[in-house]
Amino acid sequence: MKLELQGTLVSITPENDREKKELDNLWRTLIDCVNKTRKLVPVGEYIPHIKEVAVFNIED
Repeated sequence: MKLELQGTLVSITPENDREKKELDNLWRTLIDCVNKTRKLVPVGEYIPHIKEVAVFNIED
């Protein structure tokens, strides 16, 4: 998955079919056209080469 930061915008580009499905699932989880849109909130810390996973919580 390719991530690109442009100012305050983050672009996510899937690079294979599995990532396309995962991004679609994330999009549908976050975006609700009828109710409120949810947001990703970082949890803990991400440290390259030490803690390789960035964790986010989905909040209303």
